[in-house]
Amino acid sequence: MTDLSVKIKDVVFRNPVLLASGTVGYGDEISNFCDLNKIGGIVTKSLSLKPRKGNPPQRIVETASGMLNAIGLANVGVEEFLKTKLPNLAGYDTNIICNIAASSPEEYIECTRILTTESAINGFEINVSCPNVKDGGLEFGNNLDAVRRITAGVRAVTDKLLIVKLSPNVARISDFARVVSEEGGDAVSAINTLVGTSIDIRTRKPKLFNVTGGLSGPAIKPVALAKVLEIKRNVRIPIIGIGGISKWEDIIEFILAGASCIQVGTMNFISPDFAEKVVAEIAGYCEQNNIPVLNELTGAVRLP
Repeated sequence: MTDLSVKIKDVVFRNPVLLASGTVGYGDEISNFCDLNKIGGIVTKSLSLKPRKGNPPQRIVETASGMLNAIGLANVGVEEFLKTKLPNLAGYDTNIICNIAASSPEEYIECTRILTTESAINGFEINVSCPNVKDGGLEFGNNLDAVRRITAGVRAVTDKLLIVKLSPNVARISDFARVVSEEGGDAVSAINTLVGTSIDIRTRKPKLFNVTGGLSGPAIKPVALAKVLEIKRNVRIPIIGIGGISKWEDIIEFILAGASCIQVGTMNFISPDFAEKVVAEIAGYCEQNNIPVLNELTGAVRLP
């Protein structure tokens, strides 16, 4: 049998398949369709210090080979998560990674500080694709200094696995991965959604209330792969690949490009048992190709 396990810092994932933040809530609903005990882990819906209602509808729009979302980081807040969501999640034999979203560096740090004492939480994914309210709404993830400060600040309050989720909407994503590595981050997630919009030709209005949203789905896979490959070629830091995965072959591509683990996102809406099923398909590929340990494939793409 192929060893599918992946170790990042001190966290061992039984296989590289994780559920992406924002696509499965806090695990309650999808657990009726997908056995969470058989996947590598679940990344929670983004958490902020206080509850957020998010943007008004329309918040989701289907596109060709993908979808746009402008949910606005709606979430229950840290206190409610600890009270009503974490106890259920803790009952599963899988890794729990809390995604943190914030509007200031101080909020990122405080959220992490509160949650790090919970033994059921294995690590954190810091979503830097959030608007900085102190800087005119510009995203933290587009500013190297901001990513540096947030990574260093969060690192100072937790010894747990620290992942920073990078924005693709930058010139060189590897520069941001390098900053994360320099400030003590253990891994990066790549990529977050691309900025996009859609217009109703009858009303001449944007279909999303927020005008723009995040594009995900199969359409963005080539971009995501290129970003993962860029990071792998320039920075020595583990990568969690995200973006457009819709079949097991996509996962192997991400691993060859340099990803240690991957996250399934949009596919959870189409086939909520996809993550569980794809684990067996990855194992089958490895066995057919005499690959005893999956991580032998990480970064094994043959470049010219």
